[in-house]
Amino acid sequence: MTETASFSAMAMQLTARSLERLPDTASARAAILAHIAELEGQIRTSAIFVAQYSGKPVKLVVLPEYLFTSYPGRISIPDFAARVGFAADGPEYAALGGVAERLGMFLAGNAYETDAAFPDFYFQTSFIIDPSGAVVLRYRRLLSMFAPSPHDVWEAYLDKYGLEGVFPVARTAIGNLACIASEEILYPEIARALALRGAEVFCHSSSEIGSPLATHKDIAKQARAFENLAYVVSANTAGISGTAMPLASADGNSQVVDWKGRIVAQSGDGETFTAFAALDLAALREARRTPAMTNYLARQRPALFAEGYAAAAAPFRGPDGMMESGKPVIPDRDHFQRAQGEVIERLVKAGVI
Repeated sequence: MTETASFSAMAMQLTARSLERLPDTASARAAILAHIAELEGQIRTSAIFVAQYSGKPVKLVVLPEYLFTSYPGRISIPDFAARVGFAADGPEYAALGGVAERLGMFLAGNAYETDAAFPDFYFQTSFIIDPSGAVVLRYRRLLSMFAPSPHDVWEAYLDKYGLEGVFPVARTAIGNLACIASEEILYPEIARALALRGAEVFCHSSSEIGSPLATHKDIAKQARAFENLAYVVSANTAGISGTAMPLASADGNSQVVDWKGRIVAQSGDGETFTAFAALDLAALREARRTPAMTNYLARQRPALFAEGYAAAAAPFRGPDGMMESGKPVIPDRDHFQRAQGEVIERLVKAGVI
């Protein structure tokens, strides 16, 4: 595998399209495929500009969170899975693979995905497709306010996918790539777990409020970058269409953050490709292999914290919360709010809060 030491990465800030107003599953599926088909021209023309402007070819493109469907709202989990969930071997991934192959790029994005091992469930999934068109990484979101997590079906999930399937890292010709979904950028443990498995570039698909003020997510992107000596390529939506919500409610500030925690590119509002930058893996790797006060990854001591984390786990959400008698049980939409309330009660009793 030939290593590409320096190349451009591009965060495509595009409008997510809600499918909630479409009349049936067939029309929703057709809309998804039509949307995927539109991407190719947008990415191609943007990449040509970037290559001409910077002299560095675009090898990695990151798409925003739930670009093709928006979020589920109050629709039931089985109904949403049936209506818009991508199957691993389905036409949506095949279409995205065709885009990546024709463009000769790595394509990272985020979708809701079904899994035959867990019928009627969906997992919010971040994926990476390589230039051959193959899906080389799928990461299922672990921490979500309103969606099932692999942790909710933990033992069965580990039996099927192992820990590598929980914290996957793709070792590719453009470096070791990993995905972080949306507000999971706020949780340092996820990025650290991926970094400890070798991740050098975090592909962050998000749909968030862009602001001239430093948001929690903006601060976290920089922190996750410098504390792990890793790049963060963060693509935000350019609003969400097809809902009653004002269009630009989740818009702007897509970013590329370097391994020193510096924002090296940032978009304004609207649909744009302007969050692009060259990634210098040689410099990153040299920094990771150099003894220094700023080599935070090498100075970390995970064993210091393992026992403390384990001892503190009891009041929090435990594994297999959606399993009964060895089978996954589909929760109602209010389950997630109730479950968090129960955690808060336990934390109060434990004196944590």
